[in-house]
Amino acid sequence: MTNQKNNKAIHIVLWVAQGLLAAMFIMAGLMKASQPIEVLAESVPWVTEVSSGLVRFIGISELLGGLGLIIPSIFRFKTFLTVWAALGLAAVMVLAAGFHASQGEFSAIGMNIVLLAIALFIAWGRSKKTPILAK
Repeated sequence: MTNQKNNKAIHIVLWVAQGLLAAMFIMAGLMKASQPIEVLAESVPWVTEVSSGLVRFIGISELLGGLGLIIPSIFRFKTFLTVWAALGLAAVMVLAAGFHASQGEFSAIGMNIVLLAIALFIAWGRSKKTPILAK
């Protein structure tokens, strides 16, 4: 009985984590993929340091990763994609931390680490602890 309650609690915590992380990456991805670079540079100064193509690629990657965190699980179709999306976003956060370190923006790395940890928690939870089974 206790194990079943623990699994249900973890399942709920995973859904909350998936929803929050998805919302954050979908918003960030939409912003990077759609806003003009000049406007985006006002809130994200590093975009002037890289090519606009890279900024758009990062934005699309974040957008698709955010959607991948929730859509396969909601519809219970190819649910392994949720794990892959979480691992992909974890990789994006590792690369982002490296980029911020190379730019001397060490204050931004803390958020990258937090998002990395949440993404890895989702990947672990949905692959090992409480996977969502496909229909």
